Amino acid sequence: MTEMDERPSVRLRRMIDGFQASQAIHVAATLDIADFLGDGERGVEELAADTGTRAEALYRLLRALASIGVLSEGADARFALTELGQGLRSDSAEPQGEWARLIGRPYFWETWGHLSYSIQTGENAFLDLHEGMRVWEWRAQHPEESAIFDGAMMGTSRAVAQHVLAAYDFGQFGLVADIGGGNGAFLAAMLTKNRKTRGIVFDQPHVVVRADATFEAAGVADRGESVGGSFFESVPSGADAYVLKAILHDWEDQECVGILETVREACGGAKLLVIEWVVGEPNTDPRSKFSDLNMLVMPGGRERTAAQWRALFKASGFQLTAIVPSAAGQSVIEGERLAPSR
Repeated sequence: MTEMDERPSVRLRRMIDGFQASQAIHVAATLDIADFLGDGERGVEELAADTGTRAEALYRLLRALASIGVLSEGADARFALTELGQGLRSDSAEPQGEWARLIGRPYFWETWGHLSYSIQTGENAFLDLHEGMRVWEWRAQHPEESAIFDGAMMGTSRAVAQHVLAAYDFGQFGLVADIGGGNGAFLAAMLTKNRKTRGIVFDQPHVVVRADATFEAAGVADRGESVGGSFFESVPSGADAYVLKAILHDWEDQECVGILETVREACGGAKLLVIEWVVGEPNTDPRSKFSDLNMLVMPGGRERTAAQWRALFKASGFQLTAIVPSAAGQSVIEGERLAPSR
């Protein structure tokens, strides 16, 4: 790194122009460049033929990505993945490619472009742009976007699951209900690691329909069950633990209380396990704080501090009993149902 690179104005300009790198990575992910490269090195002409692109334009994209360390450019315009770029491969242990596909979608950019509205009003940008329709309803009406979102969530689950499962012992439970568990990626990983545990994934019918295929692919179909419904109305009863992974941050406190009260009605003496960011101290933890902005503009929720999680649990009839951090950044926030007051 040169002296010029260290100048505050240069570092600030790099942040200002960050959207350019983000979009370049999005296009590379959409074209499956990382999978075409694999562990080898390939020329631009070959990659252009594989991706249906113009070689000269593709070269300009790839050399830009090489300049920021995602790729490595060798002689004769041949490219290979760097250690950083390996994360864009579909078979990566912590895949980021599906998330890169998602954040470059036009509706995602349009919503973030409306950030000033949310800051000025405190209201959800997506709702304002789409005449009161929540992002979940909108995706249900746009199956292609729903599929891209589900892929991003599945990739994120794969990336997070190994660290969360290493940090917290889910094997202590006989039956785990994953509430809002999407296509079952996290539950499948949990069942793979804990061979004596059974699981239920619960989500909207149009989402959870994909879970059975996930269980089959993971070899846990005999221990995984999918159930459709709304967590604002009811959730399956009889589980030993109820997991809500990356669910409550999508909602403001009032809706979260409604979701948790529904879980409380079904859970009896079971554990509540919320897997979410716990916002860090001032001047630290940009990942949780920028995720919080995404919650503001997109689904209309928020990331929370430890004190806010404790208050939310109490308002819903739970007591927060432990916060177990993981190497992924998210924590397992453990709770138990409060005894009725006499």
